[in-house]
Order: sequence, then structure tokens, then C-alpha cells
Amino acid sequence: MNPPNPLLSRRHALKASAIGFGHLAFGALLNGTAEGSSSDAGGRAPLPHFPARAKRVVFLFMKGGPSHVDTFDPKPLLDRDHMKAPPFELPAVTFAKQGNLLKSPWKFRQYGESGLPVSDLFPRVARHIDDLCILRSVHGTNPAHGGALLKLHTGSDQFVRPSMGAWVSYGLGTENQNLPAFVTICPTLAHGGMNNWGAAFLPAYCQGTPIGTASQKAATVQVKNIVNPRVDPQLQRRQLDLLAAMNRRDLESMDGDQTLEGRLQSFELAFRMQSVMPEVQDLTRESAATHQLYGVDDPVTENFGRQCLMARRFLERGVRFVQVTHSDSEVQWDQHGDLYRGHTKNAAEVDKPIAGFLADLKGRGLLEDTLVLWGGEFGRTPTAQGTDGRDHNPHGFTMWMAGAGVKGGFAYGATDDYGYYAVENKMHVNDLHATILHLMGLDHERLTYRYAGRDFRLTDVGGRVATDILA
Repeated sequence: MNPPNPLLSRRHALKASAIGFGHLAFGALLNGTAEGSSSDAGGRAPLPHFPARAKRVVFLFMKGGPSHVDTFDPKPLLDRDHMKAPPFELPAVTFAKQGNLLKSPWKFRQYGESGLPVSDLFPRVARHIDDLCILRSVHGTNPAHGGALLKLHTGSDQFVRPSMGAWVSYGLGTENQNLPAFVTICPTLAHGGMNNWGAAFLPAYCQGTPIGTASQKAATVQVKNIVNPRVDPQLQRRQLDLLAAMNRRDLESMDGDQTLEGRLQSFELAFRMQSVMPEVQDLTRESAATHQLYGVDDPVTENFGRQCLMARRFLERGVRFVQVTHSDSEVQWDQHGDLYRGHTKNAAEVDKPIAGFLADLKGRGLLEDTLVLWGGEFGRTPTAQGTDGRDHNPHGFTMWMAGAGVKGGFAYGATDDYGYYAVENKMHVNDLHATILHLMGLDHERLTYRYAGRDFRLTDVGGRVATDILA
């Protein structure tokens, strides 16, 4: 007689299911394949490597690639040489055929005591310019959305690696045992999908918890299947205790298996989240004035305003890393044509919510220890695609930071006179990651995880902290 198939045994079935503990929301966590060892297998916060300037990070991700030469990096020579052939060599590999130079259709104005220029696309964000650190020399190598998104989020565009938020979760744990350390609001499922918030080979608890997707309206998004109306909490608790007892018995015999430990933590977190998550996402608890500040009362800004307001509620409850994605399924920021219409629409949707978010964080004293990051996976070319669009440009583009530990009213680095290549104080994506980790109190060279016989880190074999931007 053949021995029973362990894959079909009742015991194994119990172990592989969450029996109503929000398991569908954490299905990806159950398939974790972490190997190696960790200095801290639990979700409790280990000590940082050195005193942190930032307790938490929020990444306002503009999917598609906003144009730096039309937002925060003015180039007067584009006006002068409009529709002339570019007087510089184009990259050997471009995403599409490029034409002549294309001037910006928007005017730039100086704002604040710093006098830094911002285009008319962002009049409200511009009022906060003295709190912003404009990074004008960010660069990568991949001109395609998929590779560029993965590089920005995971440090690698070739292999599945842990995401930036997952590394922060691994290094610092969570400040709230009832919420994940890493939340991503309305993430895109395209161009890397869940790899952009995944844990890869890190412990499963490090993975980001998605709340809805980019195709959903923020007013209705939630953690999928977080509540099981068919099972009352008392029965769920007993089922979870039984499952935990069985798994912990195996854990003792498996010398602290990280995959199993991660599953146990995921089940427990899913159970606790049921009572906490609805309150965090209930924006009716906010005042009418706050709704107006974020633009929740305006159809144009409502969707992104809700995401930003939800992000603030997560941040003040101890979530370490929150990502908010602007990704209009029709337009995004990917204007290969009709640049004026597309960028005008996108900026109108996010300008007021971002300005309100910054003002709210500052008013509540949260900006002092919260790092805000804004940007896309790349910029756009100063040359035209067609007659009125711009192609992808990973060779030099702008992101900005605000808040904990960075200089406000400060511009770092530069692109060339036309805005194609980063040329001064160049900040590779790995440098960006190293700087973010540094502000969180983490040494990017010491934050490692051993997997498949080697030590991995977010910055791979590169990374340099941009000390000039530190306050």
C-alpha cells in the first residue's frame, strides 16, 4: 500500500489554509520561500543601526513617469531651441523614435524664501517649496516601465528581489502590532505587479499589504477578505490557536524555519487587523475642513485625496512604510503624445491632495519625523515624440523629498542644459535607496539577508548616501 500523500492529508490542509483569517488577503504571504537566517524573526522592531531622523516613509508614486522639464527642472534652452535638432548625442537605446527639442508648455515661477522654480502644473505644492528637497539628478538605466518600476521599488530590474518597503519592515519591524509595517494603497498590478511590494526571500511578514488596486476607487478599497462574516471572532480565535499550536510544534523541530514563522505571524496579523483596519479606513471620522484640505470634496481630486488622507491615518498609527499610487488607467503620466492634456489632467488630480497632505503632516507635527518621497519610475525626454509628446527618460530626472532629516528649499544635483542626462551630483536609484535607509537609521551595507549562498541587500553592490541633502 502506498503511504498517504502528505499534500492531501487533513493535517496539511489545515496548515496550508487560514480557515477564515483573511487568508485570501495574505495568500501571497503563504507562498513565501525565504531561506537563510534573520537577526529578528518576529515583527517586533529591532534597534536601528544608528539614531534615525525618520520614523516612517510615505512614497507618493506617480506611475508612468512625470516630465521633470515640465515640473521641477526648468530648461530655458528648450524655449530658445524649440523644434531644433538636439545638439547632443542620444542614448544608444531609446524606447521610441525621438524628434527635435520640445519646449515646455508651462511657465515656471519662483516660490518661497528659497526662490526655487516650480511650473504652473503644481501651484499648491509650490507653496511648500521651502519644505521640499528637489533631487534633480536621479538616474537609472532601464527605459521600459516594467524594468524601471522594479528597479525603483526593489533595486533590481532583472531578478525578483524584496521591495524597498519590505526591507524597511525587515530592518525595523512595526510600531503597531495590529497593523502591517508596510501598506500600499491602490497599487498598480501592471509592470511588475506584486513584486513591487513583495518580500521575495525575506520573511513573509515583510511583504506590503495591498489595499485595493489602481483600477479601483479609493472610496471603496479595502484589504481583500479581511473580514469573514460566516465565522464569529471567538471561533476564529480558537481555529487560529489550533493552527498555531500545530505549526509551532513543527517549528521547534525545524530549527526556526523562516517560512513557517512568517506564516504564523501573517495569520496572527490578519486576525488582529479585522478590528483595526475598518477604523483606519473610515474617513468619515475626519472633519469637513480636513476633507476640503485634501480635496475629498472635489470630484477632480477626491480619489487621490482619499488615498493621501488614508495614508496619513496609517502613518500616525505606526505603519512604517506607506505607498500611495497615482495611476489613471486612461492617461497615467505616460504622455507619448498630447503632453499638455495628460500632464494637466494628472497634476490637477494630485496637486491639491499632496499640498494638503504636506500641510496636515506639518500641522500635526508628523513632518518632523516622516520622510515624504515623490516621483515616478523615470522622467521624460526634452525631445519630442511625435509632435506633442515626450518619450521615457531614465538618464536624468527629478524626484523630491520632504520632512525628516532633509534640507528644505534645497535643490540637489543637475541635469544638462536641456535636461536629458544627470551631470552633477548624480543620484543613482541605488543612492536614493541608500539615503532613504540612512534617514531611517539603517546602514544599507549592513542591512543584509542571506539567501541562496550570498548576502543580499536593497542597494545590491552599489549605493551612496547623499550626505549633502541631510539637514
